[in-house]
Amino acid sequence: MASLKLPEVVPSPTQDSERLRNAFQGIGTDEKELILVLGHRNAQQRKEIRETYHQIYKESLVDSLQSELSGDFRNAIVLWTCDSSERDAKLARDALKAKRKGIKQLQILVEIACATSPNHLMAVRQTYCALYDCSLEEDIIASVSPPLTKILVGLVSSYRHDKVTVNSEVAKSEAEKLHEAIKNKQLEDDHVVWILCTRNFFQLRETFTCYKQLYNNTFEEDIKVCGKGDLASLLNVVVWCIDRPEKHFAKVIRDSIVGFGTDEDSLNRGIVTRAEIDLLKVRFEYANMFKTNLDDDVIGDTSGDYKEFLLTLLGKGPKGD
Repeated sequence: MASLKLPEVVPSPTQDSERLRNAFQGIGTDEKELILVLGHRNAQQRKEIRETYHQIYKESLVDSLQSELSGDFRNAIVLWTCDSSERDAKLARDALKAKRKGIKQLQILVEIACATSPNHLMAVRQTYCALYDCSLEEDIIASVSPPLTKILVGLVSSYRHDKVTVNSEVAKSEAEKLHEAIKNKQLEDDHVVWILCTRNFFQLRETFTCYKQLYNNTFEEDIKVCGKGDLASLLNVVVWCIDRPEKHFAKVIRDSIVGFGTDEDSLNRGIVTRAEIDLLKVRFEYANMFKTNLDDDVIGDTSGDYKEFLLTLLGKGPKGD
């Protein structure tokens, strides 16, 4: 369930481009106008605006946003305005080039592979190659240590069947294979990697359900019992992103807010990348898991145009025009 609010009558890409151009003119930038336009347009509409803006002004809209804005607001609205496959390719690249690549960074790759559609993952891989002259898999192998390499390469290389197809017998058989790996404390077992990286999400959810019925614990609970290292942590992210992505992103947002300071990059990722997918579900799970209101926490932890833009993506306020 998307949170994005669109106006009842959407202006043409030419009208929107002219409004955005005017917002950049004069002394200072009209940030409110940028939010009013871009914060109320879906992915296809934003694509048409980018193309029209470039045709009219011979400039990149994203480049204009980069040069005219600053700080957290700039980072969030640029992330939103970019094509989604380019956005995720850049997020993946940044994660892989981070000096310290812990689960916090590597979970971004899992989100792209397991919390989006197979077609989107393919688009991200193609865009990654075009932007960086190498494959996503190559960069994973070059910058991530085993045994995490095996599962990450498997996940990003996958092209899953995207239909609601479930086989109960296969689910039972593969639940048994997962349990055998858990019992032997072999989380990097080929069966585990193959099952998690190739089966469609509907089949995997059935397998996780079957696992609980057979062994009284969830697969996720048994992973935690099996080990506390990086592989166990990463596999837990895999399970969450496949089985209940809204809970995973609720946790991403919560972790970005609690503690000393705010992790704006994670906050942006949790809100911007899910606004057109399931941000209403994320908000519900956030309240259920943490007994607090997501909107209130964003208000309490951000300020200015940055706050207003995030609240716009959360569906607060008018529909724009």
